[in-house]
Amino acid sequence: MIRTRFLAAAALALLLAGCGFHLRSRIALPSDLGPVLVRSSSTYSDLAFKLVRGLQVAGADARTPTTADLETEKTAAASGETLPKKAELVIVSERWGDLPIAVDALGRAQEFSLRYAVVFVFRKADGTDLVPQQVVELSRDYVSPPENATGTTTEREILADELRREMSASILRRVDGVVRAGQMVKPADGT
Repeated sequence: MIRTRFLAAAALALLLAGCGFHLRSRIALPSDLGPVLVRSSSTYSDLAFKLVRGLQVAGADARTPTTADLETEKTAAASGETLPKKAELVIVSERWGDLPIAVDALGRAQEFSLRYAVVFVFRKADGTDLVPQQVVELSRDYVSPPENATGTTTEREILADELRREMSASILRRVDGVVRAGQMVKPADGT
């Protein structure tokens, strides 16, 4: 019995190794990145908090700006003082939409596509764009029968939370892709 389980586990491991499967590694960040502020137009953006957590897991010193940070920035701007810059992941906008994709015989919407679009940019502390401004759009379909809408709101909230998690992962994968591409395309040194 134990031997059979061991052989099955070994066979599975060999099969996975043979197909090229490997666990995703941590996202790559520039070594000179420094602290990162995740800014959002919404004060309590769930996406911003998920991005902060993802950056922290990757090893970055990331956080959202506090009220004290915002007051310090206002005071410095009013007095003409310059503050030390930090890298910024800016969520320029977040948009949600429900699009009806199926109707019943009476013309009532029965199935919807929940769409989530985010515009973001990632700037290094020196002001250069690490990831230029771009849009990421995700969607999920759900059924909402008009004669029995019980549970539809809960289902939509669950889908919205899932889309936020996926959006955070997608944005971090884009950052990772840019950083890894930059590491591979270093100019050849002639000396």
